[in-house]
Amino acid sequence: MQGNRQRRFVAYEDLGDTPNIVVDGAGNAATAITLSHWPKSGTPRALKADSSAEIVFNYLDSPGFHVAATAASNNHFDEDGLCGLYALIEPEAAMAMRELVVAVAEAGDFATGHDRRAARIAFTVAAFADPERSPLDPAIFRLPYPDKTAALYGELLPRFGDMLAHTDRFEDYWRAEDRALTDSERALARGEIAIEERPEAGLAILRIAGGPDAGPLEAACHPMAVNNATGCNRILAQQGRRYEFRYRYESWVQFVSRPPPPRADLAPLAEALSRDEPGGARWVFDGVAEITPRLTLSGADTSAIPPDEFAQRLEEFLKGAPAAWDPYDR
Repeated sequence: MQGNRQRRFVAYEDLGDTPNIVVDGAGNAATAITLSHWPKSGTPRALKADSSAEIVFNYLDSPGFHVAATAASNNHFDEDGLCGLYALIEPEAAMAMRELVVAVAEAGDFATGHDRRAARIAFTVAAFADPERSPLDPAIFRLPYPDKTAALYGELLPRFGDMLAHTDRFEDYWRAEDRALTDSERALARGEIAIEERPEAGLAILRIAGGPDAGPLEAACHPMAVNNATGCNRILAQQGRRYEFRYRYESWVQFVSRPPPPRADLAPLAEALSRDEPGGARWVFDGVAEITPRLTLSGADTSAIPPDEFAQRLEEFLKGAPAAWDPYDR
């Protein structure tokens, strides 16, 4: 493993012209190699994988790609970035738990996976990075984003090995979300939440039982329960006449094992749907470049368009619309 030069984390804003390795983000002018599934990352083709953490392991396995840089960094904080940096900085410890580290990265980034331990570790990391739940110094969350990112890596990298080895010790941080996942899985099993796939459009329609006073659609079913139940990358949630569509994260990055259908720009569909809504209600699409863009109704709680008609119009648009986002290195 490259003579096991000791790599260290350096805040992205402090890299300057220091030769570096960037994990799960975008490199700078001094980056010797980027190990990232991000769009157009420039990661060598032979190292590519679905998650950045797995890319790092591929790098560690491949001496021909090794570089002399010892500074390791990332420009944002998330579970995949933490897993990848941990593997790069602590390769022996990470290699001993390789499958688990990759599973944590996938649980965090893609909300997928059937390894409950990995999910719980990802939930723990998310809790530590949440100002409302974190046990860390609250001052961290008042810092400018680059400084907060560096502080979170500084706090979490030394703790991550313990999270991997002693997951139960962190139950206070993963228990609530773990329970929400279990509740959603049971609701799917009971048919209270049903999934209909329309493969030609790569679309899954999530039909959620409940009346008009039910809570936010995104809280009605845990995304990991949905994503584990369908391979479709385009998700339409419907509860009565409340609808929300989203593209999953896999279609933003260079997802190589099962490339999802490319994103279509839904702005024209949003405009057409808006013409059929009364008053000031209108449909708004976040844009294909957003990480998990959504099509949502603004100005009203419910749509005037019947559920089946809405789903059909969305399906037909997705089947015929051109690709509007290409994250892959060519």
